[in-house]
Amino acid sequence: FVFSSSSSVYGDVEEKDLPTSEDSKLNPMSPYALHKLQGEQYCKLFSNLYGMETVCLRYFNVYGERQSTEGAYCLVMGVFAQQLLNGKKMTINGDGEQTRDFTYVGDVVEANIKCGTMLKDKGWNGDVINIGNGEGFSVNKVADLLGGERLYQDPVVEPRKTKADNSKARELLDWKPTQDFEEWVKSWKKELGI
Repeated sequence: FVFSSSSSVYGDVEEKDLPTSEDSKLNPMSPYALHKLQGEQYCKLFSNLYGMETVCLRYFNVYGERQSTEGAYCLVMGVFAQQLLNGKKMTINGDGEQTRDFTYVGDVVEANIKCGTMLKDKGWNGDVINIGNGEGFSVNKVADLLGGERLYQDPVVEPRKTKADNSKARELLDWKPTQDFEEWVKSWKKELGI
């Protein structure tokens, strides 16, 4: 069983702990993050109690074709795109220097396929694996890539930085990220007509 978890289980990570490894302290800061952590705990429990092979992939800010531009789980670039398409300024919480590790959906799919086909060989027991690029881009950088006016507003409760240590995925799954985030955003911007 492959569980889709999230980097949000780490919460706010100190600079010294970046990139974040799977052994880092967990500090969920939202109901979403807490539920992802509970899902991971269920996986471990089912492995221990019933011998069910489980593995949890912690995705870092998944983006890609047909991504949402609205709703509660929309990434910052989707929010910005929707604002720009509606002739509005891009709203940035706080100073915009908070960073995110953006991971291409095709790379996430590849990690799931590799993980699912290796279960019998690995004997997973609630293991967790980061699936992230290992790069951090600021919200201001995303705004730069999309272009347009900005409106800065009060900060919100959110992690300041995310950046994956993906060495476990590289070692155990023979996985690596393939998509250049900046190049993808440029082509997406053209596709959207902004």
